[in-house]
Amino acid sequence: MIDLTHHKQQLVDCIRMLEHTDVIDYNGHASIKVDDQHLLINQGNCQRSQLTLDDIVLINFDGELVDGVHKPPLEFHLHVGIYRRRADVGAIVHAHPRWSTFLTMTGHPYLPVYAQGSLVYPMPVLDSPNSINNPVMANRLADTLGDRPAALMKSHGAVTVGAHLIEAFVLANYLEENSHRQYMAMQIGTPYVFTEDELAKCREKLWNEALFNRTWNHFKAKLPHISG
Repeated sequence: MIDLTHHKQQLVDCIRMLEHTDVIDYNGHASIKVDDQHLLINQGNCQRSQLTLDDIVLINFDGELVDGVHKPPLEFHLHVGIYRRRADVGAIVHAHPRWSTFLTMTGHPYLPVYAQGSLVYPMPVLDSPNSINNPVMANRLADTLGDRPAALMKSHGAVTVGAHLIEAFVLANYLEENSHRQYMAMQIGTPYVFTEDELAKCREKLWNEALFNRTWNHFKAKLPHISG
């Protein structure tokens, strides 16, 4: 049986860390799949920087509240659509980060210019800025994502998935850091893009639980405590 309190706290930490690093602002959400019909997710109307356990709700795949008092975000469909398509996915992060969205706004492809950022390359892009707040758009995003760990949405945002929340969180940070470096390098020249051999070596070295946990702990150590 899944420990709901533990996973609620993990979601609180995840979303507050993403807000602290400017990956998530006043919007954005993360979820953990509880079973084949239920998920935990942050409620839509909350301050991400001040999130508490009370802001995490348990809903079924129809968006109906099972535990909690707040409404889920309108884009809960995004999470359900992916969970229904991907049995390997146990957690999802959706945000509207600055640097990767700049790339999709201008039609520039995401390029592997940073070792950790190469883990989510190649990067599929949903060719629509529309909110993923209905099953039709959720299916379009799931089709775009396919079996990849991340996808971008044109002039909208990004989604990362993982076997667990730490993985989805870490990949969201890697994606945005790579996009930032790519954007900044493009201001002064043509960025170096990793070769196929270099990409394979990066994945072999960097895709492992120990490094994901170390990255999570790096950001968690920087998290300011909520006063009061």
